[in-house]
Amino acid sequence: MIEKSKKTNLLEEKIYSYSLQDVTEPQLFRDVFDYESVPKIIFNQRVVPTDMPDDIWITDTTFRDGQQSVSPFTVEQIVHIYKLLSRLGGEKGIIRQSEFFLYSEKDRKAVEECLGLGLKFPEVTSWIRANAKDFQLVKDMGIKETGILTSCSDYHIFKKMNLTRRQALDKYLGIVKDALSAGIRPRCHFEDITRADFYGFVVPFASELMKLARESGIPIKIRACDTMGFGVNYPGAALPRSVSGIIYGLKHYAEVPSGLLEWHGHNDFYKVVTNAATAWMYGCSAVNCSMLGIGERTGNCPIEAMAIEYESLRGTSDGMDYTAITEIADYFENEVGYIIPPRTPFVGRSFNSTKAGIHADGILKDEEIYNIFDTKKLLNRPLHVSINNTSGLAGIAYWINDYFELVGDKRIEKTHPIVAKVKEVIDAEYAGGRCSVMGDDEIVNIIRSVDKHFYKNLSDRS
Repeated sequence: MIEKSKKTNLLEEKIYSYSLQDVTEPQLFRDVFDYESVPKIIFNQRVVPTDMPDDIWITDTTFRDGQQSVSPFTVEQIVHIYKLLSRLGGEKGIIRQSEFFLYSEKDRKAVEECLGLGLKFPEVTSWIRANAKDFQLVKDMGIKETGILTSCSDYHIFKKMNLTRRQALDKYLGIVKDALSAGIRPRCHFEDITRADFYGFVVPFASELMKLARESGIPIKIRACDTMGFGVNYPGAALPRSVSGIIYGLKHYAEVPSGLLEWHGHNDFYKVVTNAATAWMYGCSAVNCSMLGIGERTGNCPIEAMAIEYESLRGTSDGMDYTAITEIADYFENEVGYIIPPRTPFVGRSFNSTKAGIHADGILKDEEIYNIFDTKKLLNRPLHVSINNTSGLAGIAYWINDYFELVGDKRIEKTHPIVAKVKEVIDAEYAGGRCSVMGDDEIVNIIRSVDKHFYKNLSDRS
């Protein structure tokens, strides 16, 4: 069959129809995943076209996948973070949905309180065990969409579940039908898709789901789960690891609309952000993330990363409030007790802080030289200089101006006498064997000790 594509306005073949391959032995791709060496990235040089959807958005798994990797949140903490997520996503709902467990009384209480806020975004969804009792629970709580685990690699089907592909497919379709009967939108989590037989199981399964969606009139979402972080974004990479190949194949061969596709990645090989962006680029509307990237093992894709990536790709924030990122990070550290690695982009203490004197020298002239964007305006995170043995005169001068909020003609240059005096004391500290960064209070005390009059003037100005 040939038809004209609405996307490209070209005649394209629509003859591809893949049936389930019910193999007797699991396909484990041992040429790629031999387990005794680093997994290989295979190329077949098949390049698919980019296909950015009209609308893209972020979904949240902080309270589901994310919560499995940290100390359990209290109800109050969940509600507070949920409100901050809503503020970050803005009125257009760039953070479209947030998924919750429903297992415990605490989980359900948190869901009730979040629903009670009456916020349009993010929509509260759930993740449940696939049984009729849990479907009824979802319905009773007024939740319209739930995630369902539908593992799709033979590692899971054969080795974990002890099923054949046919048995797994029939089981999954039965579960989805139960959800549809309860009037609930199913979201099928295609677990371990980057080790799955794409044409032998993934596409046939997705095609059956699209048939059910058409018959029922209820949309069925597919979450492509890169459970082990094996996905790669390189053009010409072969399946099952190719992110672009997976998204293109689900759209082209299983006819899954972009709005029903979602990417969920893990960071085992440091590719979680580029893989999520690649999923967007090739036709997936939603990327599933967690705040600060918390999640199983190496974690999920950080929401804050994709919020920034959104504007990079779209040229607009579409009303997102990035200052909420800083507030969320502060809340995690001060209230939840989660320690953010200092060099974490956008949220770590060292993210927009420099210790190098040569960098501080440039910042004194124009902070744009060594700052990625106006972090004070966008994130409410002013540029910061930390002082150690490499900071030099420029670093100390910048620190004084920043700490005491000196502006205009009140700012001091690195040639100011006080800077040399402070540097002399700091140099002596490090010459004596000190290894740690100087604390703000220490530098204030040094200024006071070397020139009380100058310190008093600074204090009066600030």
